[in-house]
Amino acid sequence: MVKVGHRSDLSQLRTMSADTEPPIHDMIKPLSWLLGKWRGEGGVGKYPTIKDFNYDEELTFTHVGQPNIQFSFFSSNAETKKPLHRELGFIRFQPGTKHCALLIAHNLGVSEVEEGEFTDTEIRTESHTVGRLTFGKPPETKKIARVFRKIGEDLEQVVSMETKDTPMTEHLRITYKKVSP
Repeated sequence: MVKVGHRSDLSQLRTMSADTEPPIHDMIKPLSWLLGKWRGEGGVGKYPTIKDFNYDEELTFTHVGQPNIQFSFFSSNAETKKPLHRELGFIRFQPGTKHCALLIAHNLGVSEVEEGEFTDTEIRTESHTVGRLTFGKPPETKKIARVFRKIGEDLEQVVSMETKDTPMTEHLRITYKKVSP
């Protein structure tokens, strides 16, 4: 046991906990294949109101031994490498079911709660709550649906979106390779 009282003791405590992987909580074991870092190149972004674009994205799914998965999604323009969209959040699980929720904050001023079902190879969710900045750029996002699907050793994500002006339409599609556990 480390006795905490000095700055060097705190550093030692942080190092010890960073080196020790907590056990995976039973509730997240069915989706433990998600854990790690994933990288996708050449994703396709499209929507009726914008010019099609290509993007790269890095996903990281982690856990701290609790019954949830933490995630971060960082995308960049495939040609210029300039940062694009950022998402941070959690996947929560309803005990005793295959029901899950994604709690997400976007750097563009949107927050959302998506709920849906998962299997051993897929997560399928749709938002029931979308919040946005009062000064957010129009048109207002009304609904988001997403699918994560394990295909062999790869991970595919498809995101569809509905705005005030456009019905639910596919917006993003990308396939990732796992780059670290």
